[in-house]
Amino acid sequence: MEYDAIIVGSGPNGLAAAITLQRHGLMVLLIEGKQQIGGGLRSGELTLPGFVHDICSAIHPMAAASPFFDSIPLKNHGLDFIFPEICAAHPLDNGKAILLSRSLEQTATDMGNDAEVYRRIIKPITDSWSSLAPDMLGPLRFPSHPLSFTRFGLKAIQSAESIAKRFMTMEAKALWAGMCAHSMLPFTNASSAAIGLVLTAVGHVKGWPIPKGGSQKIADALTGYFISLGGKVQTGFFVKSLGELPSAKTVIFDVSPKHLLEIAGHKLSSLYKWQLGRFRYRMGAFKVDFALDGPIPFTSELCRRSGTVHLGNSYEEIARSELAAWTNKHTEKPFVLVAQQSLFDSSRAPSGKHTAWAYCHVPNGSKKDMTTAIEAQIERFAPGFRDRIIGKHVMSPSDLEAYNPNYIGGDINGGAIDIGQLFTRPALRLSPYRTSAKGIYICSASTPPGGGVHGMCGYHAARRALRDIFNIKTHRLASA
Repeated sequence: MEYDAIIVGSGPNGLAAAITLQRHGLMVLLIEGKQQIGGGLRSGELTLPGFVHDICSAIHPMAAASPFFDSIPLKNHGLDFIFPEICAAHPLDNGKAILLSRSLEQTATDMGNDAEVYRRIIKPITDSWSSLAPDMLGPLRFPSHPLSFTRFGLKAIQSAESIAKRFMTMEAKALWAGMCAHSMLPFTNASSAAIGLVLTAVGHVKGWPIPKGGSQKIADALTGYFISLGGKVQTGFFVKSLGELPSAKTVIFDVSPKHLLEIAGHKLSSLYKWQLGRFRYRMGAFKVDFALDGPIPFTSELCRRSGTVHLGNSYEEIARSELAAWTNKHTEKPFVLVAQQSLFDSSRAPSGKHTAWAYCHVPNGSKKDMTTAIEAQIERFAPGFRDRIIGKHVMSPSDLEAYNPNYIGGDINGGAIDIGQLFTRPALRLSPYRTSAKGIYICSASTPPGGGVHGMCGYHAARRALRDIFNIKTHRLASA
């Protein structure tokens, strides 16, 4: 049997590619190496029975912001998002906290003397979001709205440090540091401001939602929609070579450049293989899931009402932590990201109990156990936290890679998203999704726009294949 297209890998991008092709009436097979669909969107009882933990991604601002996800009736396939009013809280050593709330004006007002600076930086992005999102979440191309995109680009290309200097207060600088740390770049690097700008703006425009029942529900809804269109799914088939695949007119890989070389290297040109071999993976992640006898007892009441909490106190402390991980060092006070899903979703834990999801950045492939350091950072801002732990599950960078082979050395972003790989990931080509071999494409987070649960890498790769292989031209998605 010959398929029109085969998608290898069922992360959000593989699912998006499969759906995009199937929507155009093609015969599509989606292949997943694990027994469960989802990639970074899986959930499970990692600690104790009845405690549902998100194995990788947990909070989903980019899913809320994704034009592709917005084009799909995911709610009809069982997906419900919960939107905390406080997107992210950032506690300080003095017991207070600074917030990213749904309201831009409230967030600005809370910054006091930095209110107007914050408005000048963020409000132009939120005001232009509908025109910015489709171009921001895609490959480098002539934008649909050149003026607004240029204004955004001139900010995004800057370092996190250069924008931090505009703020006067410790609180504003600390909140900004937490946002930019998601870039997994040193704050002195060009373009390290980009993800901070995007996540902050998305918080005001869309929010930072939690999928009810676990992140697996996103994958389940996407899969359900794909199957409803007539798509076929095969799990438990870990592809090691092209020769193992059924016949198809095109194959799209939701895999890392490293694995693309292993699977299809013999079909690729020497130049393209050289480019893939030079692709850079950087910071890894070290993650701990906790089963708790009660909610995290943060000193700040505002932190006890937030879906996400950023731990690191000051801008300077977080900057040191991120630089250390980038330069293959460890710190005893790492920047820690905490998600508190069970505060808003009672299905995550037995009655009266709670879950906590926490990770920090470490050198790629690090073997150092950061459990104690993560717990100490939480205890620092939530005295009594350790007394509430009744179970825990640890995932080192190697554990993360074993769970999802795309996380090379624990790099959950699919490769460094610095200025050298922002738009040229995984290789410098007119289309980053098209390989050197006809009919073979790549759609993982190692392509633009990079990491995050948004499906846009898969959507753009599928559009490219539709045009190249099937001579089907599609319109750009409108903004979510």
